[in-house]
Amino acid sequence: MLTLGLTGRIWLCADPVDGRKSYDGLAGVITAHLAGDPLSGDLFVFKNRRGDRLKILAWQGDGFALYMRRLERGTFQFPKATAAGVEITATDLALILGGIELGSARKRPRYSRPAA
Repeated sequence: MLTLGLTGRIWLCADPVDGRKSYDGLAGVITAHLAGDPLSGDLFVFKNRRGDRLKILAWQGDGFALYMRRLERGTFQFPKATAAGVEITATDLALILGGIELGSARKRPRYSRPAA
């Protein structure tokens, strides 16, 4: 079974990215557009302009891993964003990959530790 090896947070790039970009091009988008560190261990999720292709760039400790998903029909729906990047949970990413729009999904109340 293929796993993403999540060691950090998950970031969505709100703006569409050129689908021809690969490791270095996406790492450049992370540093320039998202003001993030591609070597942080976070997952960075990108979609193309049409929304039918999704790429995930992950640092695996000794190199980058690039995952791609192409839909034969339909599109991926990212949440509305006011910033260049949006932090989501692994559950949110699973919903996006499964074709569920996050805006229409209702979240039940859960405990969250208060900020110190």
